[in-house]
Amino acid sequence: MTRSLALIALVVRDYDEAIAFYVGTLDFTLIEDTYLPEQDKRWVVVAPSGAPGARLLLARAANAVQSSRVGDQTGGRVFLFLHTDDFQRDFQDYTAKGVAFVRPPKEEPYGTVAVFQDLYGNLWDLIGPRK
Repeated sequence: MTRSLALIALVVRDYDEAIAFYVGTLDFTLIEDTYLPEQDKRWVVVAPSGAPGARLLLARAANAVQSSRVGDQTGGRVFLFLHTDDFQRDFQDYTAKGVAFVRPPKEEPYGTVAVFQDLYGNLWDLIGPRK
């Protein structure tokens, strides 16, 4: 039996602004953007460029309860972990594009890590390989 984690739903305020951030700022690839008229929503999937593994389903908040979770899906904990083959390249690129890093780079036993916020305030670890 083989299983894999395919999608993680990330509640967003607006599809287009989320696509602009993940594709335009973080250099993710837009995998799918399909309108579902019967539900009046879009199926929007993005993923880190060139990487196999889990993808993000950008899910627009559909009600007040969901809207209250935008940007704080984990109660202030780091939510997602983005691994990179070149920490310095991506840290510098993201910084130049205005990504807010809330914890500076730090060497840890598992590699170099810095914490950044996405456009809504969700916390991410950017993790590079150990030196």
